[in-house]
Amino acid sequence: MSSIQSSIFGLILFFTLSLSAQKAYQKIYFKNSNLKEEGWQKNNQKVDYWKFYYNNGVLQKEGHFSQDKEIKYWYFYHKSGSKESEGHFVNGKKNKWWLFYDKSGILSRKSQFKNNQKSGYCFIYENGKIVKAEKFKAGQKIKEWTNMKSFRKENKISDFQ
Repeated sequence: MSSIQSSIFGLILFFTLSLSAQKAYQKIYFKNSNLKEEGWQKNNQKVDYWKFYYNNGVLQKEGHFSQDKEIKYWYFYHKSGSKESEGHFVNGKKNKWWLFYDKSGILSRKSQFKNNQKSGYCFIYENGKIVKAEKFKAGQKIKEWTNMKSFRKENKISDFQ
């Protein structure tokens, strides 16, 4: 093979590999023609920002991916469109603080997660006020408080990080 043929072959190979690694914006639709999901793909894996929809067209969830796994901060919505929950993902698993809302979009619970399990504190809200606190370890409830004065007395603020 001559040096010109080698150069041409190398260029073709380079462009072929470059094209196969390109990011492409994908849109997938329900049978009723409503948008089901949209976002970026690279090497047949979800990457970067994605949105998912209910079949009625209402946004269901939105957030970032890396190699087909949820990462960073995500938002989830009820079919009515009000916020259902929001929180952090690390490698496709819930981590750190998560907020949960009732069907009216009012905060009902705030919980700490580690590797998809409640781990740490969970605060239950009614009418915008904390009415109960719970402590979890690896998904198991280990303590509960219904009196916030005793909760504050037994726990340090540094425990909530």
